[in-house]
Amino acid sequence: MASPEEMAQSMRNNIPEKTGKNQTEWNKIIKNSGLEKHGQIVKMLKTEHGVTHGFANLLSSDFLKGGTSDSGDDLLTIQYEKKADLKPIYDKLISEIQKFGSGLEISPKKAYVSLRHKKQFALIQPSTKTRVDVGINLKDTKPTERLENSGSFNAMVSHRVRITDVKQVDKELLAWLKSAFNHAG
Repeated sequence: MASPEEMAQSMRNNIPEKTGKNQTEWNKIIKNSGLEKHGQIVKMLKTEHGVTHGFANLLSSDFLKGGTSDSGDDLLTIQYEKKADLKPIYDKLISEIQKFGSGLEISPKKAYVSLRHKKQFALIQPSTKTRVDVGINLKDTKPTERLENSGSFNAMVSHRVRITDVKQVDKELLAWLKSAFNHAG
């Protein structure tokens, strides 16, 4: 069963198809309305734009939380603007993960990038100025010194690998990611 966050993300992915506009266009409409309360925004989206309740609720919530940009590039820029030394690690990870096969979804969020293959199998997060954390869903895999339990890092993944150098994007890490990718799809 999908988690509430996974269900919300699935809805976000369907906003353009189901509503006729993307997230950025809806954010502009909401901003231009001048409305600031959740219920008022939901009502406006439903009555003036014919948006169903579920999508109106999600669009309003996302807007009030600071908006979800339709552009993943914007979110990536924000994540790495003060951590530019870590961007090559992210770029190397994405370059290698894109070789895994079809069905890969790369979905930037405010603080991390979600990697999905029907469901989330990993995430990439610049956690400090010197470290990228790779969260991986490998529920039946025992932790090692390098592949640690995710603990309080992120409840959406079972394990975490801390990376401080692009050289750490190696065969071992990629094998864990590929295994998670295969199990997710």
